[in-house]
Amino acid sequence: MSQTSKRSVLITGASTGIGAACAIELSKKGFSVFAGVRKTQDGEALLAQAKDIIPIILDVEKPDQISDAVRTVQSKCDGLDGLVNNAGIVVAGPLEYLPPEDLKRQFNINVFGLMEVTQKFLPLLRLKKGRIINMSSVSGLSSAPFLGPYCSSKFAVEALSDALRLELLPFGIEVILIEPGSIKTPIWDKTAEDSEQILKRMSPLAEQHYGKAFAAMRKLANKLRDTAAPVSEVTRVVEHALTAPTPCVRYKVGSGYRIQLLIEKLPTRLRDRILYNGMLSQ
Repeated sequence: MSQTSKRSVLITGASTGIGAACAIELSKKGFSVFAGVRKTQDGEALLAQAKDIIPIILDVEKPDQISDAVRTVQSKCDGLDGLVNNAGIVVAGPLEYLPPEDLKRQFNINVFGLMEVTQKFLPLLRLKKGRIINMSSVSGLSSAPFLGPYCSSKFAVEALSDALRLELLPFGIEVILIEPGSIKTPIWDKTAEDSEQILKRMSPLAEQHYGKAFAAMRKLANKLRDTAAPVSEVTRVVEHALTAPTPCVRYKVGSGYRIQLLIEKLPTRLRDRILYNGMLSQ
């Protein structure tokens, strides 16, 4: 086995956005980074920006790729110091007409894939009392109309992380949640494109019943994208979560989350009116 004395970390969903930024930044900070990407060219793009990155083809929906990734990491290091479960997608649309396969894919990637990766890599994390960092969202604390699939998947990540943190407490393995608000990444444009394709597969009644409100939601999303925080704010807290002697259990970062969490403290019916009327006023 080829071993390295550097701290090692695996990051899923490292092709773009938060995952790619974390891979590059942690590499520059001295980590040996295993970057889970879906395409060879994504790995080549990462290598062009940082040297201590080992791209691994890793689609978290594919168990065989997860097993292959475990074998690759085992062959190159004597344990993992960190696992960053970042891979995720956003499915948006009215729940009444959402195709079941889209809801299933939301959970396959954001929840079931995250857990399978965690289960498969826990033996390597045990060797170094490594840390598990799960990329959640403020949407895992505050649900919104037309984002039900995404929000529910992040609520699930929150619950699973809380349970796993307690289960792993005797073994010295930290389980940490990152809960970003709005962050400038390509996911905004990708979500807009995907939601258009989902709408085309829905019943014509979806447009009749929800067209106006859904259009307003997309307009609000564009405003949030324009005021989103830089991705460097997330990479900063991920590094802290991996290196601090006593990391936080939860890190809230980015823009907009304070207002969302404040709204969640209101009586539920008032909260609902504020959210819905605020969306429709866009």
